[in-house]
Amino acid sequence: MKINIIFHSLFGHIYQLAEAVAEGAREVEGSDVNIYQVEETLSDEVLEKKGALESKETFSHIPTATLDTLTEADGLIFGTPTRFGMMTAQMRTLFDATGKLWANGDLIGKVGSVFTSSATQHGGQESTILNFHTTLLHHGMIIVGLPYSESRQMTLDEITGGSPYGASTIASPDGSRQPSKNELDIAHFQGKHVAEITKKLVE
Repeated sequence: MKINIIFHSLFGHIYQLAEAVAEGAREVEGSDVNIYQVEETLSDEVLEKKGALESKETFSHIPTATLDTLTEADGLIFGTPTRFGMMTAQMRTLFDATGKLWANGDLIGKVGSVFTSSATQHGGQESTILNFHTTLLHHGMIIVGLPYSESRQMTLDEITGGSPYGASTIASPDGSRQPSKNELDIAHFQGKHVAEITKKLVE
């Protein structure tokens, strides 16, 4: 059972969640879990001006996703920051190249799940994941969210990401806030949950 996690991250928040998701997925017996990043479309000059170049170097060792990364997996977990309530252009670029996969039905029946981040507490986290689901549904994928058995998403004693749609974190407008333990634990749960469901379907 192969689980591929594909993410886009500028300041490392989504990458941290991706690692937590992977840790959870690897707890499921028989899982082969791999992490990939989408190709960055911004130049190093732009990344440096945004203050993201140094952050990008922390996960520069992660291989770049290709269309084979999508087709070879039984379960796919995507991580993207929110851009005006939708996935980033970098993540969109990957999916805009999947026309042939769609025509062939190559992703039909595969498990799909999404996690995200935003600058503010109500910065479009839920809409980003729901909009992402639309693309997965067009590919015929089976969407897995985050059930309320993961009760950490209901905590009220701290500001935290996490919803029935997927794990998330809040980065703050300047990117200074890092994922909390609660948010990382939610991401860990999501990875394990997706892997467990994928295993049942593969068997």
